[in-house]
Amino acid sequence: MRVTPTYLLTDPDEVKRLIRENPWVTMVSNTATGLVASHYPVVLEDDHDGISIVSHVGRPDEKLHELGQHELLLIVQGPHGYISPGWYANSDFVPTWNHVTAHLYGTPELLSDEENFEVLDDLVDHFEQRMPHPVSLDIDEHSARRIAKGTVGIRLRVTRFDARLKLSQNKSPEVFDRIVEALQGDGPYHSPALAAEMLRVRDAAALVPSEDDDADS
Repeated sequence: MRVTPTYLLTDPDEVKRLIRENPWVTMVSNTATGLVASHYPVVLEDDHDGISIVSHVGRPDEKLHELGQHELLLIVQGPHGYISPGWYANSDFVPTWNHVTAHLYGTPELLSDEENFEVLDDLVDHFEQRMPHPVSLDIDEHSARRIAKGTVGIRLRVTRFDARLKLSQNKSPEVFDRIVEALQGDGPYHSPALAAEMLRVRDAAALVPSEDDDADS
């Protein structure tokens, strides 16, 4: 991603939050035959040190990506949207696009058939827990195991990441508030999720003591 120090996200816990809230990701591999991209859901492993995720791919994606043979890029995309200069109410006429994005890197580990089934079982339970009547693979484990043979489980322990929070941090408080108000409205580019992310990051930053505060204490 473009090097933009103002928007750099370096906190692993914030990257973990991004993964939890946006589990549909893009996997990109640079293979012997060229670039390959696929899209799959992932689940963060909270009981592991660092950032570790598990997922699965449908056969033959494990061969197309050459999984386990080289580094994999996994792209996590949070809330994003167009920011109109009409919301600035000043001489600035250049639009932009706010976004929350993380690029995760690591060489995936291929899981055994049993580990893969456990991952699939956990994956279903993870997303079904919000439903009023959750469905589980336990309903018909025999059929579920047969279907699971068409997939390959993976674990990616992230060795490095490159992430950005570009959320109008460079704007004045007044302009920031106007952008949030527009995103929360019913206009053509309304995005309540993006507005909520902007407010969350601003409020979190307000809780961090400044150097001046430290000097006065």
